[in-house]
Amino acid sequence: MRASLIQLSVDSSDSADERRHRAAALIRGRAGDDLVVLPELWAAGAWAYDRWEHEAEGVDGPTAAAMSAAARESGVWLHAGSVVERGEDGTLYNTALLFDRDGDLRGRYRKIHRYGFDTGEATLMGGGDAIVTVPTDFGVVGLAICYDLRFPELFRGLLDAGAELIAVPAAWPAARLTHWRLLTRTRALEEQVFLLACCATGTHGDMPQAGHSVVVDPWGTALGEAGTAEETLTVECDMAQVARMRSELPVLRDRVLAIEPPLRR
Repeated sequence: MRASLIQLSVDSSDSADERRHRAAALIRGRAGDDLVVLPELWAAGAWAYDRWEHEAEGVDGPTAAAMSAAARESGVWLHAGSVVERGEDGTLYNTALLFDRDGDLRGRYRKIHRYGFDTGEATLMGGGDAIVTVPTDFGVVGLAICYDLRFPELFRGLLDAGAELIAVPAAWPAARLTHWRLLTRTRALEEQVFLLACCATGTHGDMPQAGHSVVVDPWGTALGEAGTAEETLTVECDMAQVARMRSELPVLRDRVLAIEPPLRR
């Protein structure tokens, strides 16, 4: 399975429309890949809180429409990162979208863990309440977003829901790059999955982004890692490695404690 992480630069100098056009062109250039992943809130800006209300859209809005077309035209599964979704009652959500090779929306995940403590996303957005996995022609994909990496119970829930690969779009701050590197490797290793973590680069909302998008295999080994510029990281993943590792090192079989998270499935 060939996967590409498109590490977009998200800066205040360009508009959401300009980023949509650029992202779509980069996706179309990945024809022949199986899966393409984009960063978190790349169209609106994950730290540009003052833009969220204006840039909010439905799951059939301009970002989704552009990404659906790009997925269909390139013939890839596309994890379109996430958008500022406006729910039917007006609530905003940080929502990940997964499109299949025909451009059909096959998965929607509203971010469960909202960052900001008493500010930002934690106060401006609603939280999701469902663990989401999607079967594909190369394996079962689990969905998580950025700050979710700090909550291992979500990833254990994705494992229990059948995930073999977990895609994590992010807008991780450059100041906590060490945490990013540690958590991405840990989540892949403890769940014995491939983890594809695509982080934005650039600066928006006065927050420099970490970049360093990474693909980690079930042994916790980074198969490839980007730098800090806008670039595309492409990696070949042997999906059979998931079953092999779970057989050769059957730690998941030895689980004793099963703590159910307060989520509906």
